[in-house]
Amino acid sequence: MKKFDILTPIGIVLGITVILLAVFADAGPSGLVFFIQIASILIVFGGVIAAIVITFSMAELKLLPKVLVETFRTETHDLQQLIDAFVDLSGKARREGLLALEAGLDDVEDPFIKKGVLLAVDGIEPDVIKDIMMAEVIAMEERHRKGRAILEKAGEYAPAWGMIGTLIGLVLMLQNLNDPSTLGPSMSIALLTTLYGTVLANLIFIPMATKLTNKTDEEVFVKQIIIEGVIGVQSGQNPKILGEKLSAFVSNKANKENLGDDNVES
Repeated sequence: MKKFDILTPIGIVLGITVILLAVFADAGPSGLVFFIQIASILIVFGGVIAAIVITFSMAELKLLPKVLVETFRTETHDLQQLIDAFVDLSGKARREGLLALEAGLDDVEDPFIKKGVLLAVDGIEPDVIKDIMMAEVIAMEERHRKGRAILEKAGEYAPAWGMIGTLIGLVLMLQNLNDPSTLGPSMSIALLTTLYGTVLANLIFIPMATKLTNKTDEEVFVKQIIIEGVIGVQSGQNPKILGEKLSAFVSNKANKENLGDDNVES
């Protein structure tokens, strides 16, 4: 079930708050005015948009709104419930035969599970079932990759356009060294474009792209459990053995995550 992911807006607001506190701590609320530079905003935002439009096709750009929405949504997977469902399917298949599974598919919400069970009911060989379902997983990964590629590229382009703005500001400053009144605005453009580009990349674009990568990894993991479950049902595995086999996926994942946490702490 997908629901609103509160952590994404919390992270964005927290990052902006930290920046604002740093500004206010030294210059007070009035200091915020010095960090708003229209020319710098135009250079960074306009440059990133232009680069993205050049890089991607119209079909890929149309994915962006959906991709952005996904960064504010999370999907919870009850893995134990999923394992129990396949244990039940396995028991029913052994008692009544594979054809009996088709009658209960109306209650199954996941289309990937439905597809796998239907392939099993049709008597397709386990290796073929795995190939067919893995092909769908690979296609899903490719769709997700194309979607988050826009954010990844935006994360690369933003600091670069910040540097371009810095160079523009330095050129303007050097051309007007004889006029001290122009040094401040030119230097402001030079520094703020770098700031804008870096903040956009490291607070918005790259974290969002990384979050989408993590979500894809989680979805692939769940689909791997489903594939193994379908193959176990089709091959007539003992329900208890199938449950132990699928539970091993969850245990191995938990062990890897714990190992990663231990490495971070050390």
